[in-house]
Amino acid sequence: MDFLLSAEQEQIRSAIEKLCVPFDDDYWATRDREGGFPEDFHRALGEAGWLGIAMPEEYGGAGLGITEAALMMQTIAGTGAGLSGASAVHMNIFGLHPVVVFGTDEQKRRWLPPLIQGKDKACFAVTEPNTGLNTLKLTTRAVREGDHYVVTGQKVWISTAQVANKMLLLARTTPLEEAKGTDGLSLFYTDLDRDHVEVREIEKMGRKAVDSNQVFIDGLRIPVEDRIGEEGKGFSYILHGLNPERILIAAEAIGLGRAALRRAAEYAKERLVFDRPIGQNQGIQHPLAKSWMELEAANLMVFKAASLYDSGRQCAAEANAAKYLAAEACFHTCENAIFTHGGMGYAKEYHVERYLRESWIPRLAPVSPQLILCFIAEKVLGLAKSY
Repeated sequence: MDFLLSAEQEQIRSAIEKLCVPFDDDYWATRDREGGFPEDFHRALGEAGWLGIAMPEEYGGAGLGITEAALMMQTIAGTGAGLSGASAVHMNIFGLHPVVVFGTDEQKRRWLPPLIQGKDKACFAVTEPNTGLNTLKLTTRAVREGDHYVVTGQKVWISTAQVANKMLLLARTTPLEEAKGTDGLSLFYTDLDRDHVEVREIEKMGRKAVDSNQVFIDGLRIPVEDRIGEEGKGFSYILHGLNPERILIAAEAIGLGRAALRRAAEYAKERLVFDRPIGQNQGIQHPLAKSWMELEAANLMVFKAASLYDSGRQCAAEANAAKYLAAEACFHTCENAIFTHGGMGYAKEYHVERYLRESWIPRLAPVSPQLILCFIAEKVLGLAKSY
């Protein structure tokens, strides 16, 4: 059993760190203050070929695994880009996995290269305001009319919809009362036609650089050739992207936590109170040492889950556990970083308050910690379903 990164993986980490040098903490603090999608950062990753790290080589990707993608996303977040930097490219890494697995050759040729090259930006339109995580109750309707579907409905918490030109959309093609089991929802990848799609940004706590939105769809016409796989099987298709998403979010949380821990340790060495560095005090040392251990332990689960996924084995429990553990470790590390800075932790110039605001994202998305606990209790421990 080897826990060391391979030479290729070390090269990935080193290359990403170098690419991120111009996009330092001050860059992301400005984006956090002013908003606006980080086009130059997205472009730099696209031009360097990183947006297709886990995409097939025949369509311009690198053909690597979720392990390497997780390492890349963790490194981005760890440079200080946090969830702002990671979220700017997150969709490219896992979002079109259903296309890779279930799309036709024609669809892959049409859709994957522009995404990999950074020419297309996509948003993932699944969540609805009245259903939350109860995806099988989605009500957005896609009605077949000849060679098109006509879509009407509403989505919420849709990231990058302000700048996206493409949309991965899950919509109901069978009325809810007629649907059986998990059937009845269909998956589409299509143009985001703003004549029929209204996007309203949600003002939020952090990550202003990457927009979150309410999306209102009224009479959007989607060609049949933009449907992925069979009609009514969309829910089963998106399940194939859930574990990679959890793994990547967990890796990003570890990266953000490490950035916070690094700043806290540096400040603890430099800040003098009563003629001694505050890092000499156990009241400062112990919380930071605990945070290091929690981040490292969560990181092991992240890469165990990624390794299982890449080898084609079941990893749902590990992916969910990784997401839970990494999110909690990240949050508490960012909290400890503010405590270490004292009053200055509340000041934007030290960046840790931004880290703490962003650390809420992996705790809340893409699934709540409570539902992860329910999943582990039911699927791993064999306890009765509680919801």
